[in-house]
Amino acid sequence: MKSVFFKEALKIWGKISEGEQLKATLFDAGVHKKLLNLFKVGDYFYYIFNLKDSKFELMSEEVETMLGYKREELDLQFFLNNIHPEDQPWFLNIESKVAEFFGQLSLAQILNYRVRYDYRMKKSNGEYIRILQQVITIQHNETGGVLRTFGVHTDISHLKMEGKPILSFIGLNGELSFIDVDIEKVFPTPSSFLTAREIEILSMLVEGVETKEIASQLFISNETVSTHRKNLLRKTEARNTSEMIMLAIRKGWV
Repeated sequence: MKSVFFKEALKIWGKISEGEQLKATLFDAGVHKKLLNLFKVGDYFYYIFNLKDSKFELMSEEVETMLGYKREELDLQFFLNNIHPEDQPWFLNIESKVAEFFGQLSLAQILNYRVRYDYRMKKSNGEYIRILQQVITIQHNETGGVLRTFGVHTDISHLKMEGKPILSFIGLNGELSFIDVDIEKVFPTPSSFLTAREIEILSMLVEGVETKEIASQLFISNETVSTHRKNLLRKTEARNTSEMIMLAIRKGWV
């Protein structure tokens, strides 16, 4: 059964690939190696994604070493389901922004942008690593719809494990780059697991406001604030308030 997350992703890619499909193109190993030169890679795997049909047309063998899954296991739904639950809304919001960005480009510009963002992916052993996803368009139609992309997924866990995903559009061949692009929250972001009051109190804690002052400003008792703080620690799985504040900042909960 397809999840809501999976269905929303299909809608976005359907929008990006609108228009008539061009004749299928085959890409040999030599072309793959040339494309890899566009990316800085550590531990990585690469793939070709067909947006029109929403499927992987090629997946390099390195995925088995990096994630532990067999290539035949990795259809699109399986892949998306293994994105960290907290990062799935971010993934949709970023893809919506990508659709908007490419919808404003001229035909000449479409092939001259590399999309770069990160999120956490679950390995076959249940552990999560942070993936840097970098994608370029390799085929589009006459109306500007993106049909096929070439992507590289690099393990950047040693550089970044916590924090919200960051989106950038890297210009090639003289095009302007846009770094750390603002991501509109079209889909509910991870803070949806907290109530409005909890977010309000968490925001005040981040600002250094003490329990007594929080109670005064919100016209509630100290005991009520203390209860909210205990619930926040439980929901965020933080060991103490300092760790909770650090997580809130890194993960963009407030």
